[in-house]
Amino acid sequence: MRPAQLLPEEDGTWNLIMTEAFSQLCDFAEEQMDEIGVPGVALGVLHEGEMATAAFGVTNVDHPLEVTAKTLFQIGSITKTFTAMAVLRLVDMGLLELGATIRTYLPDFKVVDEAAATGATIRHLLTHTANWVGDFFIDTGAGDEALARYTAAMAQLEQLAPLDTVWSYNVASFCLAGYVIEVLTGKSYRSALQDLVLEPLGLESVYFDAGGVITHRFAVGHGVGKKGSAVLRPWGLPRAFDPTGGIITDLKTLLRYAHFHLGDGKTEDGARLLQPQLMALMHAPQVTIWGKRAMGLSWFIDDIEGVRRLSHDGATIGQLSLLTLVPDRDFAVAVFANAAQGGSLTHPVTHRALELYLDVATSQPRPIDASHEQLAAYAGRYVRPYSDVELYLEDGQLMIQVTPKQGFPNREAPPAPALPPMRVGLCGEDQLLVLDGPAKGLTGEFIRTADGTIGWFRIGGLRIGRLHKRTE
Repeated sequence: MRPAQLLPEEDGTWNLIMTEAFSQLCDFAEEQMDEIGVPGVALGVLHEGEMATAAFGVTNVDHPLEVTAKTLFQIGSITKTFTAMAVLRLVDMGLLELGATIRTYLPDFKVVDEAAATGATIRHLLTHTANWVGDFFIDTGAGDEALARYTAAMAQLEQLAPLDTVWSYNVASFCLAGYVIEVLTGKSYRSALQDLVLEPLGLESVYFDAGGVITHRFAVGHGVGKKGSAVLRPWGLPRAFDPTGGIITDLKTLLRYAHFHLGDGKTEDGARLLQPQLMALMHAPQVTIWGKRAMGLSWFIDDIEGVRRLSHDGATIGQLSLLTLVPDRDFAVAVFANAAQGGSLTHPVTHRALELYLDVATSQPRPIDASHEQLAAYAGRYVRPYSDVELYLEDGQLMIQVTPKQGFPNREAPPAPALPPMRVGLCGEDQLLVLDGPAKGLTGEFIRTADGTIGWFRIGGLRIGRLHKRTE
């Protein structure tokens, strides 16, 4: 067991590690870090009002500094929960209604499908149920008009499925939500978020661009290969992605944000920021994703052994993060990793924290027996603008091949290399599990149309699923 120790921070303070559970968690994190090859990791636990943090490794393999609990990381899509909270503050003020259509606030809003453009509501945006193309990665400039331009460009987005029929993770919807915030407040998204969320919660170490970050210690993303770790570029995201993945912050600030979500809508000084019913609504299931997994208003919701868990992943260019809350047990855990493979660390470390602190075991899907005929029914080609998925039988084994077609964070970036073919099996009715390769453990789900035929394949399943249309 790791002995009690003091860790120095950049601001001259010291962070005391003294619990057996946290010591075991740190040991486990370091083991995972070494096994995967992640250059730097920061993790923290908030339990019954007490915070413990730790950090390992370096910020940048080319220009290394030690990672600390105050090192700035890109938290990616965890930002979506901040955007949803800003929306609910506007609801609380009477300036916005979740059930109102987008055109109530943006009369000129368009996507290719007029029924979707007319019928989509604010709630559809926050629950990923609009079903137009979501991976819409374009750079619309660094100025205050970036979100307005992005929203106008959404006119080219086609529907992957009819509005409100299925769930599919949607980046574009949160960019659109950010623009609605701008229109209603008359301010940039950054300024509005500062007024609605960051300042009331006392979150001072939150940034959106390199200009604010560069004078502080910060992490860069890495790719990990046979030759070791290499810095990935570019470092930042286009400004239009601010509402969907733009926040850069440190571990302690994120845990302070988590502390608010463990409560009933009051700030640390007792001021009421959100009504209890809106807090409950944000954290309540709105649409089922998989089994007992559901979507709240931006938060993913799992019920594990009767314990409700709220969570959200974040992924940018080689930086991965995961924030998990268990409000009924006054518990939160956050994990940052500065490598593209970091998701293979953030999730196991989080699961280990739940076991050590709450005695809650997270079960993983397991393959089940399936006949050749059953597997053959799922073979086919499934497409979306960002990537294609091919499922085919080879020597009696169902295989999956995922081929990216567009780059990130903009269209000018080259697509990522295709993953090697991987073996897959069934783990439930119409549910798929990757059995080996770099995506081992990833899940997928086949979604049927009204006549019972397979219409879509949603890859990501238990984490973040994207919808692909079946074409053959």
